[in-house]
Amino acid sequence: MKGFSIQEFKPTIFFLLKFVGIYLVGNLLYGIFITNFNPQPDPVTHLVARHTSTVLNVAGWKTEVVDHEHKPNTLLRYHDHNALAIYEGCNGINTMIIFVAFIIAFSSWRVSMLWFIPAGIAIIHLMNLLRIALLFVVSEYIPRYMYITHKYLFTAFLYAVIFGLWMVWLKKFSKP
Repeated sequence: MKGFSIQEFKPTIFFLLKFVGIYLVGNLLYGIFITNFNPQPDPVTHLVARHTSTVLNVAGWKTEVVDHEHKPNTLLRYHDHNALAIYEGCNGINTMIIFVAFIIAFSSWRVSMLWFIPAGIAIIHLMNLLRIALLFVVSEYIPRYMYITHKYLFTAFLYAVIFGLWMVWLKKFSKP
């Protein structure tokens, strides 16, 4: 049996170190950003709530957005009750950081990153708005399924979108 050399694992190790490094730095910077607004919600979370409210309003559910006074979340109000609370973990930033970390870590810098990363972030944002809007519908009409849809179903949906974007990157834009 032939012994293994660290050289044969060097590309994988380099990818993992780069990915983890970018992910940690991204999350550290975002963590610093959101703590500046505590106990209020950060502006990104508020913006995502506003965008979700717009989607719901266009679809016929007249919602309004109210920042919680003492907690870092934004509330979606519907018919004078709080239908959904949107926390910083719901705004999609963490999933965007994971997406960007993979794209940058997988290959060296290239011009296609200049449009693919922003396009991917926009797609993730739109899919996250759809996810939150669907969670609103679940919370209003079938609340007993809220936990499982939030925790598993719609979270898996968002990660499947990210995985799909990674596959597009690998097949169309990365070097063989």
